[in-house]
Amino acid sequence: MNKEKALINFKKAQSLLKKIIGMVENDEYCIDIMQQNLAALGLLRSAHEMLFEGHLKTCFKSAMESKQEAKKKKMIEEILRVTKLYNK
Repeated sequence: MNKEKALINFKKAQSLLKKIIGMVENDEYCIDIMQQNLAALGLLRSAHEMLFEGHLKTCFKSAMESKQEAKKKKMIEEILRVTKLYNK
């Protein structure tokens, strides 16, 4: 479910980016461009959060329930890496 909602947000963000590029090329008002940019960022952030939640509830949960310590360690490292990138 989250994956489908995230995909919708990615497609909306893609459409907005095309609009933003056109606005910049047409030398439209800066504030209008920034507002559209913030809307695109919001869609991307929301999609990321949906994917992250889905990953935690499925892949991460499965890894943590396994007896494979290497798999658990790898999964934790991946989560930490993505979280650090998100927070930059």
